[in-house]
Amino acid sequence: MRASQLCLLEHFADHWPHLFRKRLRVDPPIFDCILDQISGHAIFQSNSENCQLAVAVQLAIFLFRTGHYGNAASPEDVAQWAGVSIGSVVNCTNRVMVAIPDEHDRFINILSEDSQEMERARVFTESCTCSAWRNGVFAADGSSIPLFEKPHIFGETFYDRKSRYPLNCQVCTQTLSANSRRNLPR
Repeated sequence: MRASQLCLLEHFADHWPHLFRKRLRVDPPIFDCILDQISGHAIFQSNSENCQLAVAVQLAIFLFRTGHYGNAASPEDVAQWAGVSIGSVVNCTNRVMVAIPDEHDRFINILSEDSQEMERARVFTESCTCSAWRNGVFAADGSSIPLFEKPHIFGETFYDRKSRYPLNCQVCTQTLSANSRRNLPR
């Protein structure tokens, strides 16, 4: 038995953004930005008689699945939450996983090597983690993606407050366009 909770996302986005963030692990404006950037990707076009779900729905399913851990991330549980089939959950996840890396240069903003910001980041990284990471910068303030096991190198630095070893993701943007949640069910 399935009852889609996708219709709640628009309401959450407008009235309770913390609940939207709890379900999808991103703020509504960030969701809109990601949606705008991947919507035109060829992976979401189909010549089949079976129409794909709206890109907004596919992105929501992907974010819900990747933002949860353990049993809550299983295709069966995500299917029940979204009110779709297990196969749709897998297809949506796979499509978004193709679209996001193809938009890498639009999602990733790397500071120039000689900027003052980059030097401050290097000093901070070296002082708070290990000197081997001085020339690399990885900022995290969003969803955590649990690793299967403790990393062998600097594993203790991955340990979090939930007694796991996750990687953290950050999504940021400078410009947002409106009208992006246009295809979420109401």
